[in-house]
Amino acid sequence: MSVVVSVSATRVASPLRWAGGKRWLRPIIEDLVNGAEIAAYHEPFLGGASVFLGLPPFSKAYLGDTNSELIETFRVVRDMPDDVAAQVLQHENDKDTYYEVRAFAPSTKLERAARFIYLNHTSYNGIYRVNLNGVYNVPFGNRASPQIPTSDHLGKVSERLKKATLRVGDFAACIKNVEKNDVVFLDPPYTVAHNNNGFIKYNQRLFSFDDQKRLSKLVDEIKERDAYYILTNAAHDSIKTLFSKGDSLMETNRRNSVGGIKAARGSATEYLFTNLPTRT
Repeated sequence: MSVVVSVSATRVASPLRWAGGKRWLRPIIEDLVNGAEIAAYHEPFLGGASVFLGLPPFSKAYLGDTNSELIETFRVVRDMPDDVAAQVLQHENDKDTYYEVRAFAPSTKLERAARFIYLNHTSYNGIYRVNLNGVYNVPFGNRASPQIPTSDHLGKVSERLKKATLRVGDFAACIKNVEKNDVVFLDPPYTVAHNNNGFIKYNQRLFSFDDQKRLSKLVDEIKERDAYYILTNAAHDSIKTLFSKGDSLMETNRRNSVGGIKAARGSATEYLFTNLPTRT
């Protein structure tokens, strides 16, 4: 059953720092969904979940990512937020402790979740990176005052996650749960640092152009089901061509400004495509 979305003061901050996160884009997304009749929310590139947690609660949500450690962490936070917070607070924010925790191989899901959150907040720049052996290798961040999530904060995150299905896997699998009047937020991995000459070559390491083509087909399937999509992507001619489907195209930047395709061309850094009604 669809419900009319009403944006109110129900935001919950993400418990994670996440490179490439879209918290800065949330006001634009809020404006798009406000007043729309939406049945369920889908986000197959979850990352730090700042958009999901920052929007009003939906009656049903489907959240996914290929990062199994990330999804396990959110599941543990959902099920035992107080225990996770207590575990995280046992670790000091100093270089020796950081590398000791980074080298530690926890045996329980609670320990793994606490380690993930601690390393995320005390590492360099909120980056998640593993070596060829799958071992996390981000250096110490030397942050003076990391915002380690408290038990109260994780409790609020837990409440929001209780109505969500969390899964590990490829983004394309999300389509099996998409129904009429659902909304799918798509934020694939990409960089905007190489929007011109180096875009294709550099982004192949993050999300290949073949993956972009698969994503374009997913958008078509979403529309065929009479559902909505919001897609954020790099502002590059190849992306504009691939995802031009007769829907709205906006240019956005981290100052939260937004305009039509001809607006603010000099400062725009990313594209946003959607079939939700847009306000002029």
